[in-house]
Amino acid sequence: MQKLVSIILDCIKNINNERTIYSILHLLNGKKSSQTIQDAHLFSIKKYFGVYESLTRDSFERIIDEIANNQWIKPIEEQRYLLTPSGESYCKKNPVPPHLNGWKYYSMTKLFWERLSLFIQVTSNLVYKETKYIPIQKNKDIHTWVKACLVGTNISRQEIGNQIFHELLECLDQVDGIQPPVLVFRLTGYQQIGLTAEQTANKLKMDMIDYQLEFNNILHYMIKKISENEKNFPLLSFAVYDIKKANDLTNSTKKTWNLYRRGYSINRIAKERKLKVSTIEDHFVEIALNVKNFSIDEYVDKSQQEKILEVARQEQTRQLKQIKEMLGSVTYFQIRLVLAKYGERQWN
Repeated sequence: MQKLVSIILDCIKNINNERTIYSILHLLNGKKSSQTIQDAHLFSIKKYFGVYESLTRDSFERIIDEIANNQWIKPIEEQRYLLTPSGESYCKKNPVPPHLNGWKYYSMTKLFWERLSLFIQVTSNLVYKETKYIPIQKNKDIHTWVKACLVGTNISRQEIGNQIFHELLECLDQVDGIQPPVLVFRLTGYQQIGLTAEQTANKLKMDMIDYQLEFNNILHYMIKKISENEKNFPLLSFAVYDIKKANDLTNSTKKTWNLYRRGYSINRIAKERKLKVSTIEDHFVEIALNVKNFSIDEYVDKSQQEKILEVARQEQTRQLKQIKEMLGSVTYFQIRLVLAKYGERQWN
């Protein structure tokens, strides 16, 4: 699980003792809480959002213990660590998969794979005029989607096999940072059943955890490549055209956002929704992160915004307490709003 260790070490490096290690677990699990979403943006680790959903707390703690015993991290206070020089060295020798983009593609990865795998199976059997086979995907919505694609394409069924082959070749051939066998061995076609994830990992002599990360890495790469070059991938683009959307606001924050747009104040929203004011403030921080044209001027005047950013930049910190101690007059909510709206730029 070298790749997972490298990801965790990279998160610890970026967080820089300003959050507990469990913020990393929530990030990898894809927890859509306001705090996790804010951390993902603020510490420039959103590419890891949801890339390992099945990681348990016990497994995560064992990994932390192991990397601490190897002296790749050092404890600073309870549940907080800093990366050591040997940890930096480990990361350089074991780079993370470069195409991971969990924040942007987390919600569409599974659907893309289901569509891709069934589409390739169906087109492969079409070439050989085989109609009796068991679909690799059981989801009826995916079956309906494949049928719609076949009806919607102007490519003849005799040529469709060659077309999808050449598109896959163009997408995956000679690309740095991906391992095509990670995906290709999983594909099912005419008289050939694709390997399971476990079988593919064994065949490639990969740890199962690292295999899953590499699988996500190649899917994220493909989604990006196809989305940005749809004309070059007339068939593969079917798999992404209607699911190309990044994660947006959490459901609870959407309700707060709708009330805000109707002119409700923070206190009135809290009363209307029977929630704490602090919870509504969490929602506003999430809105500041995700809604491009949302103005925070109503809650933090321009001069305060500039002072907060200046302190954060000079001290290279996202710690609310440290910034507040240096400025005094601002609230924690105001600091969070400013860092959410502009803070990521200070370190990118």
